[in-house]
Amino acid sequence: MERDPETRTERERAAAEQAAATAAGEGEATDGVHGTAGTDEVPVAPADTDGTSEPEAGAAAASVAQATDDAPAPEPEPKPAEPDYKDQYLRAMAELDNVRKRARRDVSQAEARGIAKLARELLPALDNFARALDAAESQPENRDHHLTDGIRLVQNELLSALARVGIEQDSPKGEPFDPHCHEAIAQQPVEGAESGTIVEVYSQGYRYRDDVLRPAKVVVAA
Repeated sequence: MERDPETRTERERAAAEQAAATAAGEGEATDGVHGTAGTDEVPVAPADTDGTSEPEAGAAAASVAQATDDAPAPEPEPKPAEPDYKDQYLRAMAELDNVRKRARRDVSQAEARGIAKLARELLPALDNFARALDAAESQPENRDHHLTDGIRLVQNELLSALARVGIEQDSPKGEPFDPHCHEAIAQQPVEGAESGTIVEVYSQGYRYRDDVLRPAKVVVAA
């Protein structure tokens, strides 16, 4: 059967138009992907990486801003107080005065210990001077001898030197017995003497200010 030429032409024309339309659509799609020059590009919004939509992100930002506004403002740091230089000066002067007082006290104590130690070393020599004088003066021919006078002079000079530094003899005869200052070597009844009274001094005692260098050895009435 022979086909109508007009019908075939129309069909060919429709097929050509459809092919042209398909080709045009593919070209536009290619231009949108590769950015062909001269084609209007439609901006594509980036996808949210955390899966949060734009309205939710705006609400979260608003909540953070509100929390920041509601948070109390940090208190200002207090300024450091200025040092009181007058108080520091007074304290330093008081401390310096205390140091001076302690130094003077230490020097005085060291001096007293040195004097007391030297005096204790000299006391036996003074005792020997006294015994020698007593033995010499017990003999009438030596009582007024110049040698005896020389020994007595040396003894007096030594006692005067000790007195100048505060060391004095303690001769407690007739005084009440004090165990802190005296050493009793005997106790005997003595007529006319009260009990506890020192009736005889066997060895002189010595004192340095308020300290006892050597107690006096005494005999006490019973």
